[in-house]
Amino acid sequence: MDSLPARPLAVVVVTYNSASVISGCLEALPVALSGIADWQAVVVDNASADSTVELAEAAGAKVVRRLGNDGFAAGVNAGIAAAPGCDVLVLNADVRLEPGAVAALRAAVRPGVGIVGPKLVDERGVVQHSVRREPTPLRVLGQALLGGTTAGKFPALGEIVVRPGETADWITGAAWLVTAECIDAIGTLDERYLLYSEETEYMLRARDKGFATRYEPEAVAVHLGGESETSARLWALLQANRVRLHRERQGRPRSVLMWFAVALNELLRIHRPRHRAALRGLIGMREWPEPLDTNKNNAAYLCFSAQDWWYHNRAHSDFQLLRRVAKHRKVLLVNSIGLRMPLPGRSTQFLRRIFRKLKSVAMLVRRPIPDTPGFHVMTPLPLPFYGKPWLRKLNSVLVRAQVRAVSLALGMKKPVVVATIPTSWDVIKPMPRASLVYNRSDRHSAFPESDQVAIKALEDQLLEHSDHVLYVSRALQEEDQPQTGTRGHFLDHGVDLEHFRRRDQLPADIASIEGPVIGFFGSLDDYLVDFDLLERVAKEIPEAHLVLIGDATCSMERYEKYSNVTWLDFRPYEQIPAYGTGFDVALMPWLDNDWIKHANPIKLKEYLALGLPIVSTDFPEVQHYTDRVRVAANPDDFIEQIRLTLKDGGIGTPEQRRRSVLSASWDARARDLMRLAEGEA
Repeated sequence: MDSLPARPLAVVVVTYNSASVISGCLEALPVALSGIADWQAVVVDNASADSTVELAEAAGAKVVRRLGNDGFAAGVNAGIAAAPGCDVLVLNADVRLEPGAVAALRAAVRPGVGIVGPKLVDERGVVQHSVRREPTPLRVLGQALLGGTTAGKFPALGEIVVRPGETADWITGAAWLVTAECIDAIGTLDERYLLYSEETEYMLRARDKGFATRYEPEAVAVHLGGESETSARLWALLQANRVRLHRERQGRPRSVLMWFAVALNELLRIHRPRHRAALRGLIGMREWPEPLDTNKNNAAYLCFSAQDWWYHNRAHSDFQLLRRVAKHRKVLLVNSIGLRMPLPGRSTQFLRRIFRKLKSVAMLVRRPIPDTPGFHVMTPLPLPFYGKPWLRKLNSVLVRAQVRAVSLALGMKKPVVVATIPTSWDVIKPMPRASLVYNRSDRHSAFPESDQVAIKALEDQLLEHSDHVLYVSRALQEEDQPQTGTRGHFLDHGVDLEHFRRRDQLPADIASIEGPVIGFFGSLDDYLVDFDLLERVAKEIPEAHLVLIGDATCSMERYEKYSNVTWLDFRPYEQIPAYGTGFDVALMPWLDNDWIKHANPIKLKEYLALGLPIVSTDFPEVQHYTDRVRVAANPDDFIEQIRLTLKDGGIGTPEQRRRSVLSASWDARARDLMRLAEGEA
């Protein structure tokens, strides 16, 4: 029989946190699609928290971004909607099509055939039995008592087709081609099943409408494996959906028999955790599965930040992590209650610091991100005296009263508490909480203006009483290990990959600069940045222009005598990528002190996300990036490394540097934080 005329083909891949597998899936397509002239790859992403989207876009796929993860069927339907009039090849992200596979699938389409599936093999080449008969209670019982492959030898007793040549009622959904004619006739997938049985229901519905499902062994695909085989939750969902499918097709009375058959199968294997989970799920089975992103424990997050939302750089980890958590949970971010009282003679710009803190307090409680209504920010009025115990106690009572009042008004009775600043311990200590996470981003007791003895004591209290301690510095984690033991976790900084992209148009004040630009953006703090080293850069590389962007805590008059230095002062976070795009070399000129030995500057990943070549002073964490960053051993070497980078463009290409941080999204880091804080790690 003649095959049907070919329509344009859309390869639809539904993803959710698929960064580890999506590139391999997409890279296999061109060879697998040899002989197919009109095709496109469509990646439908169900709100991944990792770098799936960035990797898909880098591979040239059309990406459909969805706002939440409401299941496989919803994703497939979104892909079908994005490719009207096309035949659709549905793939799991962990499938690798072999060369010529798609032409073989297309050739198998005949009048009356609506769906075609390939031969699936594992990584070793072992065939996975993907051809199935319609589920019935007798077949489920047969599999429970005899095992799937043995029961499959007898059509009445098993779902799995183990002998070649038998007609398929349905095929497993890792890879399947559905024709445009079939889609037009039967519509889209039933989204109520959420994750499992959607393809079963769809193919049985297609059969009812006269569209057969065909198995084509000449088309081969490698399937790396399904999570349901290891995840107890997903296995339980799969088994419950088998009952739901039978109920919808055969009616409620007959579904009782299916329920008992499936329950017996799980009971006979109850010694395994996934089967125990499935049995519990069957006993308490709901009408339809719960949405995936439900907050069962009503978790909320109260974060005591080391920064202030209203005037600090919003690239800081507190802000980036918690604004992502707020996509899924209610969050109250408490702006910094400080480490020290600004005083004349001891603090730089002390009046300015006091004024901006009072201005921050006056902001009261706000929701500063319109599309994230769960994210709230407040600034309590503190008394920043930390040396005397009675003053600390008075301050803690004052701050706690303010924070508790706002928390209760927001319905946060027992939140997860995330502490980044040590002075929050006196406030947190008596508060009801679900868990306490200490985000140990820096050794705050090393800050020169702080009461180091008092702050060190507060750090020790947090280390002792926290349920989890997060580190961005492996060196600091190793030093604290005797105190934290297994409660210590390395949670690397992320990067806002969507924000830190190269821009087509530079701001006027950097676009007008002639010659190569050596740049730095971020806080120009006198206890962090080596200003003497920056002056040497200006003096010894006069052919280049040094551009410094950021709020400075010390006088910048020393650079006024250099015509090749421009200090642009503070620039909003939203504008930073455009300025960074204008850099030919990006600098990390840190002082050699206790702070940098235990730090992991977020700037490093932001520079890499922009594809910038980087020259850095040496510190422990940068040693993990020497394949991408030039690290100077001393000031003379720093100058030479800049000269070399101006000449050769740095280590690797801009695209290679950006790709090296694609797996480091803040969304992924926030998911890790939530799993840990809520006891799912």
